[in-house]
Amino acid sequence: MKKVVLDLAVTLDGFIEGPNGETDWCIMDDDMNFDGFLDSIDTIFYGRVSYDSWGNYQAEDNASSEEKKLWESVHSKNKYVFSKQTREDSRATFISSGIAEKVAAIKKQDGKDIWLYGGASLIKTFIQLHLIDVYRISVHPVALGNGKPLFEELKSRLELKLIKTNVFRSGVVQLIYEPVNQ
Repeated sequence: MKKVVLDLAVTLDGFIEGPNGETDWCIMDDDMNFDGFLDSIDTIFYGRVSYDSWGNYQAEDNASSEEKKLWESVHSKNKYVFSKQTREDSRATFISSGIAEKVAAIKKQDGKDIWLYGGASLIKTFIQLHLIDVYRISVHPVALGNGKPLFEELKSRLELKLIKTNVFRSGVVQLIYEPVNQ
């Protein structure tokens, strides 16, 4: 069965974005093997705001061939958008109700794993509904002091088991966890 994988950058003090939504602190080093992660998935889950911002993003004409290849790979995936709004979009399927049931059905499909891209409110919903199978949290060596925290409004304790750690040249440490009881 497919797994829902939250692959996310977080600051040392636990924020997924700064107070104004900034993510300019994120580091993308070649030793992080993000291409390998993209090869391991065939589906991306977005919230509507994230989808509208990044779901169809096109690299600038003067972007590197690596960046263009990355976005081409992202856009080759099946896309689902979780939103209160419903709309027709030939590049994505919109889901406005029955999240847990629809996620369970998608996980039963043949294929590769699913990237829970986010945004913050979708991630919070998936955490509360216990829909995340793997947490791949990349801790970046920067502290912001404030911003949007990864874990907020937890209704109960979230216990995780560390299954792997990766350390990169930049000082980013990737922690890969699975939920203990789900």
